[in-house]
Amino acid sequence: MLETVRDNLIVEGSPLDRVRQREGSRLGNVSAGKRTAGLSDADRRLLQRVLAEPMDYIPSEAFHEPDAEDRIYDLAPDVEKPDVSWYRPLMDDLTPSRQQSTKRPGTVLLTGAEERVLFLQYNYARFRVAELQREMGHREPTEEQAHEILRWARIARGYREQIAETNLALVLAMAKRTRMSEVDFADLVSEGNMALLRSVDKFDCGRGFKFSTYACRAILKAFSRQGMKLSKYRQRFPTDFDPALEKSNHLETVRRTQEVESAAEVRHIVENNDADLSSVEQTVIHHRFGLDAADGTRPLTLEQVGQIIGVTKERVRQIQNKALEKIRQVLEQAAMEPGTEEDPAARPSPN
Repeated sequence: MLETVRDNLIVEGSPLDRVRQREGSRLGNVSAGKRTAGLSDADRRLLQRVLAEPMDYIPSEAFHEPDAEDRIYDLAPDVEKPDVSWYRPLMDDLTPSRQQSTKRPGTVLLTGAEERVLFLQYNYARFRVAELQREMGHREPTEEQAHEILRWARIARGYREQIAETNLALVLAMAKRTRMSEVDFADLVSEGNMALLRSVDKFDCGRGFKFSTYACRAILKAFSRQGMKLSKYRQRFPTDFDPALEKSNHLETVRRTQEVESAAEVRHIVENNDADLSSVEQTVIHHRFGLDAADGTRPLTLEQVGQIIGVTKERVRQIQNKALEKIRQVLEQAAMEPGTEEDPAARPSPN
């Protein structure tokens, strides 16, 4: 529906309309074209994303050599893939105080030759997609072209993820060394990850530099932009940040409400003597827990209560425990029969 409204707002003959016509000649029939009828919905969505704009890649002379595909993929040495299972639990608690070693189990440190292999494989896959786009022109892709584009797009995405996952620890290391107290650490790592992905797309391995040299500068520049953006925002909206506003107090409210209701229930049992307490037990409970606080009295100690009723403090403890056990039994019985339980909120206050 939104796309229909948007299309109706585009003036015929406008620059935006010409762009839509140019792109639509190639993309408009991908979802409903007969040539791509054999594709699944997921494949069609991926194909639309790939064809939405010309594929960018870093050129290399190796792409035009004879048997380039065999040389780049089949004859190249295998590069170990990293294990990033440590990264997900870490993202649940990204705080600067959590200083852990950058070298983690499963982390892979690539040599310059291994990096060159990965980037050649990544960019060659993008090169093949770009070649297929040029071969199509403004026409709808054939079924064979669509399958080739999808195959190379998935290959490129796999190598992009492998390169990025291999260098995740680099982002964490740079974030920990950056002193930006006004920026949340998780936001900093997020910006660093986005800069890392952009670096993967723009890095030229043919210049002979290590990828970390190029990526570190891009990550630091992303951190700087994030800090400047936040500073400008705070200058425009000079309101102190209160971390308490970001945390819900629902659990505390529920717990406090439950405590108040439970105390009212116990007080009602004692006042109405629903637990069949003796006069001595009632006296002990009233004085020990200050149920007559409205009269200006305070909770008394075991020894003080013992002086009132003429027994030792140990005997007062025994009487108190017996009375509490009776009250507990009444509460448990009421909990087992919720239909007969009286609503504490509907009772009049004993005070």
